[in-house]
Amino acid sequence: MNIENYIEQAAARAVERLYPQAAGAPIQIQRTRREFEGDYTLVVFPLLKASRKAPEATAAEIGEALVAGDNGIESYNVVKGFLNMTLRRSFWNEKIAEIASDDHFGYGEPTGRTVMVEYSSPNTNKPLHLGHIRNNLLGYSVAEILKANGNRVIKANLVNDRGIHICKSMLAWQKFGGGETPASSGMKGDHLVGKYYVEFDRHYKEEVRELVAQGQSEEEAKRNAPIMREAQEMLRRWEAKEPETYALWETMNGWVYDGFDKTYAALGIDFDKTYYESQTYLLGKELVEEGLRKGVFYRRPDNSVWIDLTADGLDEKLLLRGDGTSVYMTQDLGTAYRRFEDNRLDELIYVVGNEQNYHFQVLKLVLKKLGYEAWSDHIFHLSYGMVELPEGKMKSREGTVVDADDLIEDMVSTAMEMSRELGKLDDATPEEAADISRMVGLGALKYFILKVDPKKTMLFDPRESIDFNGNTGPFIQYTHARICSVLRKAGEAGIAYANDHADVPLVAEEIELIKTLDEFPATVRQAGDTYSPSVIANYIYDLAKSYNGYYHDHSILREENEAVRAFRLRLSCEVARVIRRGMRLLGIEVPERM
Repeated sequence: MNIENYIEQAAARAVERLYPQAAGAPIQIQRTRREFEGDYTLVVFPLLKASRKAPEATAAEIGEALVAGDNGIESYNVVKGFLNMTLRRSFWNEKIAEIASDDHFGYGEPTGRTVMVEYSSPNTNKPLHLGHIRNNLLGYSVAEILKANGNRVIKANLVNDRGIHICKSMLAWQKFGGGETPASSGMKGDHLVGKYYVEFDRHYKEEVRELVAQGQSEEEAKRNAPIMREAQEMLRRWEAKEPETYALWETMNGWVYDGFDKTYAALGIDFDKTYYESQTYLLGKELVEEGLRKGVFYRRPDNSVWIDLTADGLDEKLLLRGDGTSVYMTQDLGTAYRRFEDNRLDELIYVVGNEQNYHFQVLKLVLKKLGYEAWSDHIFHLSYGMVELPEGKMKSREGTVVDADDLIEDMVSTAMEMSRELGKLDDATPEEAADISRMVGLGALKYFILKVDPKKTMLFDPRESIDFNGNTGPFIQYTHARICSVLRKAGEAGIAYANDHADVPLVAEEIELIKTLDEFPATVRQAGDTYSPSVIANYIYDLAKSYNGYYHDHSILREENEAVRAFRLRLSCEVARVIRRGMRLLGIEVPERM
């Protein structure tokens, strides 16, 4: 039980004894503001109706009852309608001992719930880029946070390995590739396929311009461009499993999967299950047929299948094209059905950008109309904002995206450069320097992205993210390395830090640090309830910042009082442990030397 809950329960008991008619009244406990004396504050205004006394008198009466009881409360003061309580020194010593003895500190008990988190969901026509990085980091971190809250979590990836997009890359490779392969070109497979996606778009635009010049409208030109018609025909051949088309698709997708695996490994991202749209779209087609039989969907004269959602305040939605090929909604219906049936999920979380908000609104509604309301209400779209750069938005078709592999490499090399400039690698071997630079570079990237509320669009500045000062990953990593250095020197000097500090006098900064440590479990719960790693990121930053101020103002190894020194080492050890655990939930490693 954290401190605020403990005091809340003690205050509730005191209020019930003093004012029986106030039983069940809200008890509001918060940290005492820095400008006032005290540790925690009770807001008494909601209790005045029951006490029938002035705010100051009510607060004083409750304060007396709390000090008289065995609640760890040493004294109190009243400021208007606020009761400020100061806890006994022994309470803080017992609290740090309690935290230190809890091997699972911060993590919840098993809930029995099974949650699937889908993230990444790349298209196999291009490499991963900065937008995918936010998706992957957010999805992975949310999954780890939900796991820390006691849930059974399945990390899932849905690979968009079929559709017109991959046919565009395949067709361009056939026309302009000259047999180029990853082996012959030295390019990662996903980069090679992405190159031909861009090549397709270049030729497509040229054909559209020519048709417009011949008198067609732009819309007509886009429909009639020969290369686009060929791509659509290739998609029909693929769905018919025409051997040559299917073999080319398998070959080029194989190149892409190999490339993706390398990027995922570099990012430290993993999955428990991988689904492929090429396998789930057929089940989606079966659900469309089911919907037609039930009268939920209807067929138009061109043979396409639709659902009319205008009565629900939406529009009409295409589910199957006239030529029988499926759309994203078709395959998402099949995928959702398969996952709930196979895994008996309590919740399915889609980590997808906010441009797909409408899509998921429609998906849930269509599933409900098909009769799957028992689990369609347990689908949650974790909608996140786009990542923008100082120079503007990224565009995949034009090849103007920030490539994930290039960005990772740049972050690591910049981390090494800046670490060397600041002398943080002076005592490191070449191997240690490379490992620290990897941790710092990736830590900077991950933290900079995850510290922002997922719902917000964010501006990514690589250089700013590798600052060793301020709210950054490297600042937190350096704080952890600094604590490890202190603990290492203590060990080398034979200085112990036992877990019994009952009589040690504490300074205000130490009490503040214990309060912050005590809030870690509630922070993990809040991050899980809101699917927001930013809650943990900013908590860890506040903890690291507070510790650095404490470290600057108070001696640890040079402290002459042996008991005080042992306590400060134990406190430092617990701060490092919580930093480690919190950063691990963000997918970030912290070095022990730096």
